[in-house]
Amino acid sequence: MPSDTVDHALLRHHGDVDARPGMLDFAVNVRGCAPPDWLRARLAARLADLGRYPDAGEELAARVAVGERHRRDPDDVVLLAGAAEGFALLPKLAPRLAAVVHPSFTEPELALREAGVPVTRVLLEPPYVLDPAAVPEDADLVVVGNPTNPTSVLHPAASLRALRRPGRVVVVDEAFMDAVPGERESVAADPGFLVLRSLTKTWALAGLRCGYFLGTPDLLARLAHGRPHWALGTLQLEAFRATAEPSAVAESHRLAEEIAVEREAMVARLSALGVDVHTPAHGPFLLLRVPDGPAVRAHLAAHGIAVRRADTFPGLSVDHLRVAVRDAAAVDRLCAGLGAVLRSG
Repeated sequence: MPSDTVDHALLRHHGDVDARPGMLDFAVNVRGCAPPDWLRARLAARLADLGRYPDAGEELAARVAVGERHRRDPDDVVLLAGAAEGFALLPKLAPRLAAVVHPSFTEPELALREAGVPVTRVLLEPPYVLDPAAVPEDADLVVVGNPTNPTSVLHPAASLRALRRPGRVVVVDEAFMDAVPGERESVAADPGFLVLRSLTKTWALAGLRCGYFLGTPDLLARLAHGRPHWALGTLQLEAFRATAEPSAVAESHRLAEEIAVEREAMVARLSALGVDVHTPAHGPFLLLRVPDGPAVRAHLAAHGIAVRRADTFPGLSVDHLRVAVRDAAAVDRLCAGLGAVLRSG
């Protein structure tokens, strides 16, 4: 698809734009409004250290911690200022043709297009199951989300492995994988992929910007070339170390189980209203289809409820919405608002 036919503003749209302060937020997929108390205490304890530059030992310690969490060497880890920085680095790989599997998060395509990289879209039809054969053979960079935002589809690791070819880099965006019970189908420990992870969602660290790449040292060196000294701050490095500890990983697994229970309850309630909910779902969000999506979004917004428009994701329509998985009290309000507008329509 030629770049001059693509609306870059739509690719740049994110859920935070749909959520004004004070609204009940189903638009952003962050779990909670702040990090847990123990993590805040860890970060606060480092405030007195902000008068000095973080040293190489701190950065190495953070890479060691992240590597141990995924059974990888520290040289297999590049720490990032959020997963978004990782997407911005992809053009450094200088692919001849990048294939982006859609519907999916749009930041990778935007970064590649704005750098002048030729991009082809691999548009999956419902139920949005990955077909490796649909990816052009000449694509030497492939980007796929797992679980995929916004469809909440979890692709089998075997399907991801079928994408690999000599000379091809397969990028797997696992930003939401820690919300999947047991992190099943993760390929984070497999050196045959370039895997992107984020601390934002589970740990409510959107404002701190913490993500990382897992890959082979030669590939990571190409991505990291030219990054500035002190690319990450003291609090970011502390967050990487803290959330990679075994106790934190165990907590994230417990949270993933809670999300799974809340998601199933949410699917049942929305389906009972006649909403088309895409299932099976495996992420901390659901893809919905409703009649007259813009009117539904406007009605909900007027009642203080923010949902994510999903027509900005290639392959989806104005009638698609994405909603974060929330607790029963929040879902009560969402269902009341949806029920009212659906009955009136």
